[in-house]
Amino acid sequence: MRNVLPFMTRVPVEGDFEMARRELWSFPLISLVSSALPTLILYMRLPLSNILAVLALYLTIGLLHLDGLADWADGIMVKGDRERKVRAMKDLNTGIAGVFAVVTVLLLQVYALPFLPFYGLFLAELNSKFATLLAMATKKPLGNGLGAYFMEGMNRKQLSIGTLLYVSLLLPPVIYNPLSLSSLFGLLTGGYVVHLSLRNFGGLNGDCLGATAEVARAGALIGMAFAWAYLGG
Repeated sequence: MRNVLPFMTRVPVEGDFEMARRELWSFPLISLVSSALPTLILYMRLPLSNILAVLALYLTIGLLHLDGLADWADGIMVKGDRERKVRAMKDLNTGIAGVFAVVTVLLLQVYALPFLPFYGLFLAELNSKFATLLAMATKKPLGNGLGAYFMEGMNRKQLSIGTLLYVSLLLPPVIYNPLSLSSLFGLLTGGYVVHLSLRNFGGLNGDCLGATAEVARAGALIGMAFAWAYLGG
């Protein structure tokens, strides 16, 4: 886990680049670190805690995944063949589709949190990290970037261990409140990002993985917000 932390968070620890892709199984565990400060803020019920929690989240994980979401959205929305879409995704300039995607994801997260218990963001992060792990398990890299590097290290053993960790971390909140299962909506939204990526680009790169993480987190929060609002918490 220690070697993956520098790539998934801004926690000041050193990690080995080669060892990192051997620890992909630890993605669910990363959610414990990435959600720690936001969860504390929500637990303390500070003023504007929903906004502060989202800010604390990105202070912890950085903006790399949000940047990937913006690039991914630009590529998805442009008209043309796969080559043109990939070129638009790799363009250094962010288009209106990218701006819209980032703003939408941020707003969904901020407005969903007031409906949820303090551990809601942890569940969202857990599903976000697991959705990213599942995306890498497709083993369909696009290009030769960091995303392809990690996907090359993915195997059944890592996926099995990661799945076991995911279930182990998900189980306690579900036992405490079965409505926590609504966070699985994040896996559906993350899976849809993977589907769109394969259909439009023919593979996944780092931007696609970043988009998967962001959309899966927002999807988990929205799924839980509806469950708590209409089914009671």
